[in-house]
Amino acid sequence: MRLRDRHRRWPRRLTLLCAGLLFLLLVPAAPASAHAALRTSDPGDGSVVRTAPRHVTLTFTESVGLLTDSFRVYDPRNHRVRTGPAGHAPGRSDTARVSLPAHLATGTYTVAWRVVSADSHPVSGALTFSVGKRTATTVSAVPDATENPATAALYNIARWLAYLCLALLLGTTAFVAYCRPPVAAPLRTPALAAAWTLLASTAALFVLRTPYEEGTSPAQALSLRALAHAATTRPGALLLARLALLLLAAAAVALLRARRRRLPRRATLAVAAALSLPLVLTWSAAEHASAGLQVPPAITSATLHLLAMAAWLGGLAALLRMLQRTPALPASVPARFSRLAFASVTVLVLTGVYQSWRGLGSWQALTDTTYGRTLLAKLAAVTALLLAAACSRTWTARLTQARARKAAPAARVPEPATGPPLPPDPPAPPPQLPFHLLRRSVLAEAAVGVVVLALTTLLTSTVPGRTATEAAETAETAAPASGIPTASVTTVPFDVGTPGGHGKVQVTLDPGRVGRTSVQAVVYGPDGGLSSVPELRVTFTLAGRRIGPLDTRVTDRGGYWASDSFDLPLPGTWTMKVTVRVSDVDQVTVPVPVRVPR
Repeated sequence: MRLRDRHRRWPRRLTLLCAGLLFLLLVPAAPASAHAALRTSDPGDGSVVRTAPRHVTLTFTESVGLLTDSFRVYDPRNHRVRTGPAGHAPGRSDTARVSLPAHLATGTYTVAWRVVSADSHPVSGALTFSVGKRTATTVSAVPDATENPATAALYNIARWLAYLCLALLLGTTAFVAYCRPPVAAPLRTPALAAAWTLLASTAALFVLRTPYEEGTSPAQALSLRALAHAATTRPGALLLARLALLLLAAAAVALLRARRRRLPRRATLAVAAALSLPLVLTWSAAEHASAGLQVPPAITSATLHLLAMAAWLGGLAALLRMLQRTPALPASVPARFSRLAFASVTVLVLTGVYQSWRGLGSWQALTDTTYGRTLLAKLAAVTALLLAAACSRTWTARLTQARARKAAPAARVPEPATGPPLPPDPPAPPPQLPFHLLRRSVLAEAAVGVVVLALTTLLTSTVPGRTATEAAETAETAAPASGIPTASVTTVPFDVGTPGGHGKVQVTLDPGRVGRTSVQAVVYGPDGGLSSVPELRVTFTLAGRRIGPLDTRVTDRGGYWASDSFDLPLPGTWTMKVTVRVSDVDQVTVPVPVRVPR
């Protein structure tokens, strides 16, 4: 009874593990990173242009889709500027732009943008540019929320459930077709549950598609405008194709059951393969593989990767179910699954190496980017999965050998010619079949497989290392299209230790390089709004050359502090000290490093 109770607790533990991993997917408060990264902008971020531009142009690392509200432009007084409709530059699907009014007043403008990357994930950000001169502005870096937490949480739940149910459904089908269990009835209930859950999660993804792209509430998901917009996008069209394939498969199964017909095994395998390939393509054609370099080989590799993953991890769940519900399971079933798992692992390794190279681009990105660190965690989980699989193969081999010894005929011993007959040999002990050890190793494989699926879901929501590195390098080397050098902006937090005596100072050097430059400093209070202080001092020191402190002599210009002429004589990493006095006796000095190029 104790052993039976122990076996009953294993599915409960696996369920708790799945729930915990699902919770971990929803814990991060920051929005999920998308896959298109901003390469350049015109006007450049932080630049000062002499004349008002007619367009704001953004160039990304891959093609992007536009929303009805992709651009929001705010003037220095926090009033939204009326712009034209957003569109692509002629012949450039990776460039988005919006037209501006003919005459813009002098001052600093904020541009908030939101587009959809080619692999279906929204990306957003903001930049500033100034016409004539830089002025104080009350607009925050991102005027509106870029992501609705409820919509993002529901969308992530649906995506993870879709991955999990795909693995269970296709893996169970492969297990029945190749491993040939004598009775497949124990697998009918989980297969039907996976199919209906996959259908429901796909419908939820389609309904939530427009709110997910626009960062709005899920309450707007069922509007006709939202559904019509989702149907016109490539991710929405792929979700509709997935729904159609699932409904077609359900109709075929229902028709066969109504006629009480059973297809031969080869016909069942052919039908399953014909539906599995286009079903998996609805994932690979909408994720990382659909954008970037080598798209056709990447989609092929991603499709094979998903099929192998489903055959291995879904087959593991099917084998675990059979081991729990069928005590007299033939040894040939786990032996066949062992061969299926080995082939799946081989495909996973080959396609995984290619996808890692395509996504990373360099060894440095493996540790310097979020994508690389998540990939390392997935590799560690896959290593643990391989170790558990090796144990399962060992117990499967021993089980097969034990069954073979049990089935072999006993050797006949000749009777003596004379004398009394020999005493009978004692009965041989029955072979110890390692079913409990095999069950435990398979359960360990399934548990680690759930972790791998969770990390796979996170990887599909993270900027590839190649894209992140390229965008960072471009941002460091690119100059604004106006020809005016990029300004250096540094935010310095301060706290004098009194109630309400904290905030931040935004110091801008224009241009931020060696030579004569102008200095502007804006003080923000605890509430994020502009704050007036009686005294502000900004100095620079280059300790390695024993230069400084050099006083910038900023003066109060009514809302911000500035100095029109200040000389930085040498390149290097200077120490900028910002002294803020908030009352007659309360002040604080905060040092920060500032890199000054030539």
